Amino acid sequence: MSQINNQFRPKNHKQLVEKFRPVKEKFNYNVSLQVPPKSRSEVAAGLEPYTGNWEKSNKMHLLKRTIFGPQKRDLSSLNGLSFNQSVDTLLTETQLLSPPVNNYNNPSENIVDPQTAFGDSWVEAPFDNDYEGFKILSLKGWILKNIHQSPLTIHHKLTFFWHNLLVTQFWDIFQAKASYQYYKLLHESAFGNFKTLIKEITKNPAMLIYLNGTRNNKEAPDENYARELQELFCIGKGPDSKYTEGDVQAAARVLTGWVVDYNSLIENGVPKSFFFPPFHETASKSFSPFYNDTLIEGKTNEAGAEELDDLLDMIFANPETALFICRRLYNFFVYNEIDETTEANVIGPLADIFRDNDYEILPVLEALFKSAHFNDAANHGVAIKNPLDILFSSVKTLEIPLLKAEDSLSDEYTTLNSFVYWGALLGLEIGDAPSVAGWPAYYQSPQFDKSWITTDSIAKRAQLTDMVSYAFYADGELFYRTNLIELVKGFDTPEYPDQLLEEAELLFLGIPLGDKSRAILKSILLAGQQEDYHWSLAWNDHLNNPGNQEFKNVVENRLRSTFMNLMQQGEYHLM
Repeated sequence: MSQINNQFRPKNHKQLVEKFRPVKEKFNYNVSLQVPPKSRSEVAAGLEPYTGNWEKSNKMHLLKRTIFGPQKRDLSSLNGLSFNQSVDTLLTETQLLSPPVNNYNNPSENIVDPQTAFGDSWVEAPFDNDYEGFKILSLKGWILKNIHQSPLTIHHKLTFFWHNLLVTQFWDIFQAKASYQYYKLLHESAFGNFKTLIKEITKNPAMLIYLNGTRNNKEAPDENYARELQELFCIGKGPDSKYTEGDVQAAARVLTGWVVDYNSLIENGVPKSFFFPPFHETASKSFSPFYNDTLIEGKTNEAGAEELDDLLDMIFANPETALFICRRLYNFFVYNEIDETTEANVIGPLADIFRDNDYEILPVLEALFKSAHFNDAANHGVAIKNPLDILFSSVKTLEIPLLKAEDSLSDEYTTLNSFVYWGALLGLEIGDAPSVAGWPAYYQSPQFDKSWITTDSIAKRAQLTDMVSYAFYADGELFYRTNLIELVKGFDTPEYPDQLLEEAELLFLGIPLGDKSRAILKSILLAGQQEDYHWSLAWNDHLNNPGNQEFKNVVENRLRSTFMNLMQQGEYHLM
């Protein structure tokens, strides 16, 4: 069954995604959109508790870094909560939605999965090469549905962090139920113990397939997973990361014998792995001075499985593991570069907390998000939004009425796959990082998050925001109209142009615009008039005469032009 990792490929992937390509030719977009260069001096603050102001701008900074697409109601949810209470609210767990189902059957196009009925879950269904691609798209859409419908919690963004760190590629594995199990593991472990997560991910069927662990045996040790376990998952490549090629080879021999139960992949049921003693190298394994010359004594029969615990004990005893993970958390949630001051004041103390708590993740997150460093104004608006942040900042923050309960499963499949498509178009297809190292924005120096912005992707971003100022198109027939009037009705004082723009900037940008950009937006809202009352009268005319289409069109058109321009600002791409 080794062909699963080589032979079965999603040959119809492009055709599947192309079917759900959003209608985009209808819109003219600003291809000259530029993101301002980031400017950030050294931040001297460390992990000491934040005691500064707890104002709307501080709240939006926390929201934008912890959830995808903050909405007005998310900001309102923090009203009456202290700073610490707000962080605690965001650091709560949420359950995944019900498992993904067959929402892809389409008899008119001869797509009828014989293994899973329409509306039933496929997560324990037999492998079917003809329908595995549809299941994978169903899974990707389901992940994005979880994000779209998430309560106020960091949980889904934190799961994405682990997905970017402990990478597998769904299309490469081409085993939908194994990838579902992998993602479920990341979600359920997101706030838990990192050492436990690494042990479970090492034995996970999707990972065993992806990094050849299931092929690693004493006759032909495969070093792939052993290398990535150290280089990408635990130790990293920092200046004090001194593990050797001999350490990689020894770790590979420790890991021999862990295999995938291919029957569980092909037949009904949950994917499983197990330890197979005949494949295990029973000789002792010696490691370099970087690991204190550790000797892992070889074990025979079923006891050979215990060598995995010995290996992880050795890796986690090395201080580089805590430092590496804390740096990756910092890169993802705070800023992409770590200077000497930050290393001393934040990373080192954070790593101490990690080790002191036996590698529990939650205490590290609490210390980071409640710190003076994270909340320093110099960290506001200095990170470029990734494609998922841009996508959900568009559809969620605009409160476009997507995924309504009355929609059919087929409509949901179309809409969710448009999410998948747009993420891929902007440079991030969920489930499929470009390599085992993840997305370059989170590790590739010196480009880091600037890699999200290219001449192609910036045009696509503008294309998306221009489109959603009218509607979100899932295909040529299915679209969801944007109701900017209802959105603005939720603002505190929408009848006053300055206050309306201030609220819009806070919600969509999180940081204030310059006077020149603000003046342009106000001029659009006033339709070129000079006095504020030209907007106030138009707004009140509509509110007092909701059935008058002319009054409605005046307000709607001004809002659409204003918000389209707002989302074309460089600041919209920052968080």
